[in-house]
Amino acid sequence: MEFIPGLNRPGKIVCVGRNYALHAAELGNELPTEPLLFLKPPSAVVYDGETIVLPPQSRQVEHEAEIGVVIGATVRNIDSEEAEAAIAGYVCVNDVTARDLQRTDKQWTRAKGFDTFCAVGPAVVPLEPGRWRELEVIGRVNGVERQHGEAADMHFGIPAIVAYIASVMTLEPGDLIATGTPAGVGPLTAGDIVEIEIPGIGTIANPVVGPGA
Repeated sequence: MEFIPGLNRPGKIVCVGRNYALHAAELGNELPTEPLLFLKPPSAVVYDGETIVLPPQSRQVEHEAEIGVVIGATVRNIDSEEAEAAIAGYVCVNDVTARDLQRTDKQWTRAKGFDTFCAVGPAVVPLEPGRWRELEVIGRVNGVERQHGEAADMHFGIPAIVAYIASVMTLEPGDLIATGTPAGVGPLTAGDIVEIEIPGIGTIANPVVGPGA
């Protein structure tokens, strides 16, 4: 069963950290020499219009607007050209993050893995080869723009990311890759509406609620 048009529930969600220089700098980090990978569980997924729930364990939950890549073929050990051919399309992603837990845990599973911490949608949109460079991603909270990044400014381009991940693990149809967030990440509070837009792809909007809401 499709959870958004063109995409079944992902078998895995692979994310890339520190893929924009200004975002790495705003958190006091160096750019990595290889793509920095982490996983989010499929149980974190919510869709356009569904709520993001702030967990009681965190006091600093932040939005991260990202370009999502949906895999359309089973691939392993491929080059960048084959990687781009394996992409079914692109989608908006909000890689919601408990920033305080990310710092204290020293690894990112809990900070990135709460239920509702991966907003995805509104549909998977294919692009012609090479056009990924034209993509932009915008993050807004209550209508105010906080993030605006261009795929052309990524430290590692999208085909290179897909090929790198496929050198580590087999990618399968429906797998979701979140390609990193630009500068401007910031806090979410109960009552906010957070939007992620990729012009030409679509927009998702999710209300934010507190624990137990």
